[in-house]
Amino acid sequence: MVLTPDVESLAAIVEEVRGWDVDPDLAPLHVGDLGWNQQFGAAALAAALRVWHVDDRLAAVGLLDEPDLLRLTVAPELREDEDFVRGFVADLEAEDGRVLPAGEVAVEARFAGPLHELLLARGWAYDEPWTPLVRDLSQEVPETRLRVEDVDPDRLDDRLAVHHAAFDRSTFTAERWRALAQGPAYAHARSLVGYDDRHVAVAMVTVWAGRPGGPGELEPMGVHRDHRGRGHGREICLAAAAALRAVAAAAALRAMGSSHAFVSTPSGNVGGVATYRAAGYDEKPQVRDLRRRA
Repeated sequence: MVLTPDVESLAAIVEEVRGWDVDPDLAPLHVGDLGWNQQFGAAALAAALRVWHVDDRLAAVGLLDEPDLLRLTVAPELREDEDFVRGFVADLEAEDGRVLPAGEVAVEARFAGPLHELLLARGWAYDEPWTPLVRDLSQEVPETRLRVEDVDPDRLDDRLAVHHAAFDRSTFTAERWRALAQGPAYAHARSLVGYDDRHVAVAMVTVWAGRPGGPGELEPMGVHRDHRGRGHGREICLAAAAALRAVAAAAALRAMGSSHAFVSTPSGNVGGVATYRAAGYDEKPQVRDLRRRA
């Protein structure tokens, strides 16, 4: 049965999802995505989630990133379970709208198993491509030319200024940053700001560690519009990788080690792909959501 969780369940859901094995080459739904959506508050995050249980264990989590877009992750032992997946598909297509509304909708399901095949057989089709990019953290990460600092109350204004200059129409605020920083996923995250040699804030990134020894995610990363074309995107991506790798080195103390840093971007974002590649992130085969037309 699919349920919408309550706020009191969020910490347990986040911790369970954090422990699931994910393939960074597919850039799947990650605990960092739950953490980033905490910016709207715990009640809003809980309302946007759909959860499935099997034998009283969390089996799958769906995040309604938009009312018509569900991003999915499934417990590793159930991804190939055809009986579970068939029931899952029935919930996705239920006329009562328990998961998705009627009409045109999309599902992001970046994991192996029969789900894609079953949805395609029922008339769903592949959507626009996204490109995952992954950096292996087993090797040393080059030092960045930026001065990189962790976001704290003294640097929050710089973080917000870069964010707004990096993303047009952004509505991110100090209140939203505090809300996500208070969420359970942020216990395994860091927000970074990069400063150039004139001490100007030019780039920012938030990195989210998954399970110890698993991949960590960059969400979001941006460069101030007035400082683009100078390699700052490459530098902050290196800083993100270094931060995740440093977390890995401290695994015995904080149990947050990361094996890889990953991110994904629309394949049409040629400049974004080039920035990540310049920072040593390997371009992986494209992935696509599944869309049901109206």
